[in-house]
Amino acid sequence: MVVQNQAGAADRSAPKERGESKVSQLPHRKLADRGSGASRLGHYHRLCRRLAASISILALTPFLASPLRAAAEPVAAEPAVDAIADTLSSFDVINFAMVIGAVSAAMISAIWLIRERGKIDLENRALRVSLADATARAARYQSLIIDRNRRIVVWEGVGVPAEILGSLPSELGAPDGDREFMAFEGWLQLASARKLDEAIDRLRSQAEQFEMTLETRQGRVLEAQGRVAGGRAFVRFVALSNLRAELAGLQAENTRLNASLDLLQNLLDVIDMPVWLRDPAGEITWVNAAYAEAVEVGDRQQAIEGKLELLGSAARERIKMTLTPERPFLERVSTVIRGHRRFMEVADVKTPAGQAGLAYDVSDIEDVREELNRTLNSHSEMLDQLATPVAIFDRDQRLQFFNHAFQQLWDLDLGFLERRPDNGEFLEKLRSEGKVPEPHSWRDWKEEVLTVYRAVDTEPQLWHLPDGQTLNVIANAHPRGGATWIFENLTEKMDLETRYNTLVRVQGETIDNLAEGVCVFGPDGKIKLSNTAFRALWGLSEEETRPGTHIREIARLCQPSHDAPEGWPLFLSAITGFDEDRLTRDGRIELTTGLILDYAVVPLPNAQTMIAFVNVTDSVGAARMLTEKNEALRKADALKNDFVQHVSYELRSPLTNIIGFADLLLTPGTGDLNDRQREYIDHISASSAVLLTIVNDILDLATVDAGIMQLDLDTVDVSQLLAEASEQIGSRLKENELRVEIDASAAPEEIIADHQRLKQILFKLMMNAASYAPEGSAIELTCRQEDADTVFIIADRGPGIPAELQESVFSRFATGVRPGGKGGAGLGLSIVESFVGLHHGTVRVEDRPGGGTMVICRFPSQPLRGRTAAE
Repeated sequence: MVVQNQAGAADRSAPKERGESKVSQLPHRKLADRGSGASRLGHYHRLCRRLAASISILALTPFLASPLRAAAEPVAAEPAVDAIADTLSSFDVINFAMVIGAVSAAMISAIWLIRERGKIDLENRALRVSLADATARAARYQSLIIDRNRRIVVWEGVGVPAEILGSLPSELGAPDGDREFMAFEGWLQLASARKLDEAIDRLRSQAEQFEMTLETRQGRVLEAQGRVAGGRAFVRFVALSNLRAELAGLQAENTRLNASLDLLQNLLDVIDMPVWLRDPAGEITWVNAAYAEAVEVGDRQQAIEGKLELLGSAARERIKMTLTPERPFLERVSTVIRGHRRFMEVADVKTPAGQAGLAYDVSDIEDVREELNRTLNSHSEMLDQLATPVAIFDRDQRLQFFNHAFQQLWDLDLGFLERRPDNGEFLEKLRSEGKVPEPHSWRDWKEEVLTVYRAVDTEPQLWHLPDGQTLNVIANAHPRGGATWIFENLTEKMDLETRYNTLVRVQGETIDNLAEGVCVFGPDGKIKLSNTAFRALWGLSEEETRPGTHIREIARLCQPSHDAPEGWPLFLSAITGFDEDRLTRDGRIELTTGLILDYAVVPLPNAQTMIAFVNVTDSVGAARMLTEKNEALRKADALKNDFVQHVSYELRSPLTNIIGFADLLLTPGTGDLNDRQREYIDHISASSAVLLTIVNDILDLATVDAGIMQLDLDTVDVSQLLAEASEQIGSRLKENELRVEIDASAAPEEIIADHQRLKQILFKLMMNAASYAPEGSAIELTCRQEDADTVFIIADRGPGIPAELQESVFSRFATGVRPGGKGGAGLGLSIVESFVGLHHGTVRVEDRPGGGTMVICRFPSQPLRGRTAAE
């Protein structure tokens, strides 16, 4: 809030001035209050007088009315005269008393009012004298306050607008308006305005007085004083005289310089470069924190008091000899900091007031420069080994580097390249030798190529050379200026691209002619391609499967043909889901149209997915029919096995009885038998034994087929095994005058096997050999160890086995009779093969050199324990 500037000292006492009206406002208000009180007393006095007059008139009215009434009625009845006289007398007495009382009250009131009016007149005269004195004092005070060189701002209380008195010289730049004056930022320096606002806030809130010097935007100074008196806060702005203004300006300048010095010192403390100041004698007077840290002390004062020098004596002497006020010292020196040699860029200046120095550590820059040189050299060596042609032109567009591939590409003379031609000369050389394309305007094309040195961003260019090569020319800015040219040969790439496009077209034609239905979906779930077979299988048109159709639409169209969770819902989740593994899925679905389709969901590159459908309706039908037949055969085979096993078990009981009773008849205790009876009983025993052997073989085969046979593996003594097998077949061999020759010289001492089954294998093989061996010959039983296996060989001198029968000798019920031999049930060799297989061994038949047959059984030394026939 601001007041208007006063016109001058001569007009300060005028009533129209705002300062005088404000100061004299309080006495005028008191006088007005007193004047209004006197006015109210005068009005009350006039009312009392009017009331007394009215009462007197009312009191005299009966007396005036009685003569009038008597004159108006001169003739009256005599008897009523006395009564009327009595009546009038009482009424008159009452009226008279009332008149007397009213007159008395009026007189008393008049006397009191007269006295009060006299007192009021005296008070009014005293108030007029006081008002005159107050007006005079206010004029004197206002003449003292309203001055051209000061302005006062008064605050009555919180929420009350400020009152502004006085004015300031116009050269200070202070505005005249109250509102503009109170906006201190508009005419004071920003720092002074902020400081003044803070001081005024503390003055009004905490009654904290202040005195300060302010600077205006005109560069002038004035003084501000804040005080609190009589419950009011006021600030007085005083324009300083010339001497005081000069002193205040110097103080402000000193404050500003000290603040700038502190700011500069704080800045120097923050930077990591050592800074120092010296007096004219060369002694250190100030250092920053980086200097103290460099000389390895914890405090700057310690460095100053200890006179610790950052630079060596030789460097300081060189600075002292070369430093002058006209020529500062700017050189690179070396020094030791924290035990390491460092290179410092030192700047030292000298003035009459002393010296100031600064050191900048450039050791890292030197290391980086050396590292850059090494990197560039390594980069050049690496570029020289590249198969891609590379050339580097410097900022003057002269050839600075080229690799071997570049020289081979353009086949230019090495001497020409080592002369470091500029880029334009290089292009002209290529043109003269016909190695670059000839554009319509060579000058414009050349200028466009060379714009890479002036452009911020460059675009690759394709050069189609006359020899048929295609180059992708890339120019990049070089760190040291200039450009790096890379000539990428795209001839093979474009050829591959052409071949690829041709291959894609061929593949498209191939897919269209496939019998399998194929469709490919992109990562967005939209179909990319499909063939005719796919549309035919699902009954879709080419329009419905055009590229860009989403898989949801395809699934909706295929829903009438197949709507199951393993169908299109599965395809939809596989294509549009978030499965990171992207595994191949396959399966089979049946359509409502009767078709049976095998599908495969195959992930493709670029997040694409292919779904292939194969119509397997015919093959599935055939497979189902074969499965049904196989199931019938399996059931028939199971029935056969059950029948054989049942019959075999049923046959063993009577055979055992027959054999037992036959042996019982041959005992002497049953009585004597004649020769014919004994012969018949021998035939019965022999036939029963053969029949029992066949039944046992059938039971063994049935047990193997049922998968319930288990081997009792244990350590078997090979010599004992061979002896037991030879003894068991001895009686049969005597009938044909045969003998067994055992060869166990190379046999192992022990073998892990089932002793009973192994003896049964050897017995059946020797029985088979005895059936075909000529009379008087020998059956050879050989056992030897080969590597880690044990081999049993049973050989005879019989006619041998024809080659066409060797593959079927181990088949069941193979009854082929060899020349000179006897036919059997055909179960022995089949049982041998089963038992050998249970031992993880092998059995084979070979012709014996010189005539005969060899059966070779090979057993591993450590067979798997617990193997059953089911395996």
